Amino acid sequence: MNPTIFQLDEQLTIQAHQCIPYCAAINLQIGTDSLNKRLYSLPFARQNIGNIFLPALHGGLIGGFLQSCISLYLMEQQNLQESAQIIDYSTDYLLSGKPVDSYAQCEIMHAGKRISHVTATMWQAQSDKPIAFARAHLQMPAIAN
Repeated sequence: MNPTIFQLDEQLTIQAHQCIPYCAAINLQIGTDSLNKRLYSLPFARQNIGNIFLPALHGGLIGGFLQSCISLYLMEQQNLQESAQIIDYSTDYLLSGKPVDSYAQCEIMHAGKRISHVTATMWQAQSDKPIAFARAHLQMPAIAN
């Protein structure tokens, strides 16, 4: 696969940082890929290293990044004014995260009135070699009648 092409959307990134402060803390960026699909970026930062001997990204950072991506993606795709509440979340750590930029894409598996199921895949150099995969069930915000 070709290297990931990331086109930053500054407006959405700023909104994400305001909506979820953790996104600002890890400098999560939102943009699109070459096919105009939503793409999330985690630029490498030295403070994100969890194991200095490998070196490898901190597992909590990877989980937090993917969880944030899932919440933001669902908000955007379902036009939610507030974030859905996470009911269940899990991360599969497939490979060590190298000290380079990372990317993620999400997919809504089910979008219901009450519950939604969203997955996220994270990679670094090549999208066909994921380093982590996450899934979440989220309770949708109540709709005012």
